[in-house]
Amino acid sequence: MSARNAILARLKSPPPLAAEAAALLDTPERPAVDATNLESEFLARLALPSVNASHDVIASLTDLPAAIARYLHAENEPLTLCCPPDPRLAPCDWSAFTLHANAAPDETATLAIARLGIAETGSLIFETSPTAPMLPNFLTLHHIVLLPVAAIAAHLEDAPLPGPQPRAHYWITGVSGTTDIEGTYVRGAHGPRYLHVILLRGGILPVT
Repeated sequence: MSARNAILARLKSPPPLAAEAAALLDTPERPAVDATNLESEFLARLALPSVNASHDVIASLTDLPAAIARYLHAENEPLTLCCPPDPRLAPCDWSAFTLHANAAPDETATLAIARLGIAETGSLIFETSPTAPMLPNFLTLHHIVLLPVAAIAAHLEDAPLPGPQPRAHYWITGVSGTTDIEGTYVRGAHGPRYLHVILLRGGILPVT
């Protein structure tokens, strides 16, 4: 049978809709997540090809500059960082870095603090504020994100944030990509090319 005839035969005899509906109903609506080990669940999603993010783990906020320096050295990048003036980063010693608050269109590396992480998908949720502008996170080559382990939620349904709402919030799940250019996969086509998540095990950062 030719490919054409095979397609026509399938159109004439489609699979029973009842069987397809039953299969969908038997499939869980959301993936299972071990709520007792959200850190490992979240890191497993970060490693998926669809997310394609690297990570590091620190014990306290004062370890953050060293973790960022390790990453930038490994990527052969200078210790230059777009770092919004977030008061929660005050305990950090940035003396080894060249810092600036405003991102250039060709920014190399930007640091941001995520409000929540979602273990189900490896997503990061950010809020905007005067000390947390949105634009730098889309202009940079290396998007470096600080996320407290205590701020990892299990499922998408757990994402609604309590308290006063920001002017805007946005979700990031991995790096962007496209195959629109001659059918070749281009990483970072609509934003950062690299995503590096630094998990903070010690403590909870206050909401700005």
